[in-house]
Amino acid sequence: MKNQEQVWKVGRWVGIFLAVFLAVLSIKQLISLSYVGREYPAMTSISVNGKGEAISIPDIATFSFSVDEFAKTVKQAQTQATDKINKALVAVKAGGVAEKDIKTLSYSINPHYEYSQGVCTQFGCPNGKSVLTGYDVSQTVQVKVRDLTKAGELFDTLGTTGIQNVNGLAFSIDDIDSVKSIARAAAIADAKVKAEKIAKDLGVTLVKITSFYDSSDSYYPYAESAMGGDMMSVKSAVPSIPTGEQKVTANVSVTYEIR
Repeated sequence: MKNQEQVWKVGRWVGIFLAVFLAVLSIKQLISLSYVGREYPAMTSISVNGKGEAISIPDIATFSFSVDEFAKTVKQAQTQATDKINKALVAVKAGGVAEKDIKTLSYSINPHYEYSQGVCTQFGCPNGKSVLTGYDVSQTVQVKVRDLTKAGELFDTLGTTGIQNVNGLAFSIDDIDSVKSIARAAAIADAKVKAEKIAKDLGVTLVKITSFYDSSDSYYPYAESAMGGDMMSVKSAVPSIPTGEQKVTANVSVTYEIR
């Protein structure tokens, strides 16, 4: 009798649990049925690429000059190189270049070896060897010229100071970010026009921008060919140096949500 009573109690609790479970399941089914026939808003989108350009006139010029000196001792080589560099710097500053626009790109001291062959005798020639003959000191200085009308004069002046190597005259835009901003705005406008045309053809409406990517960071500078050699031997009229134009290109990718 007692066992029957225990079985009955267990069965009653199992029944209650099943009833609650079925009730919860029924409620979920009813909730899901309430969405039958409704349209879920589809998150559709279109992606377009835009390209823009901006043309600007360069407003700064950059070039470098170097001095290479050889001497028996490091001190002698350094003194010779320093004398030439200092004369060149005085000339550059006199030409209107500010201290902040002059910087040393490299400075090196290297031992100079020469191969020495032993004196040959009737018994043969002894092996040669490398002999330390002195030291090479080299210094390269970069100059930024903001008054482009003086670029030619600076080259002419440097030739009178004993500088023999002037390299890499290149023109660029000092505030390049502002020019890039103009090109990027043109690229975004180009992408918008393309998106509106596609939306019209598809019969949909542009809602909002969901993503944007700027893949641009390039521009095309104008540069003169490198100038080197013995500048003292080409002392002549001040050269006329055209600056040309620089084109900055921007490329963007824009994704629009459509409806």
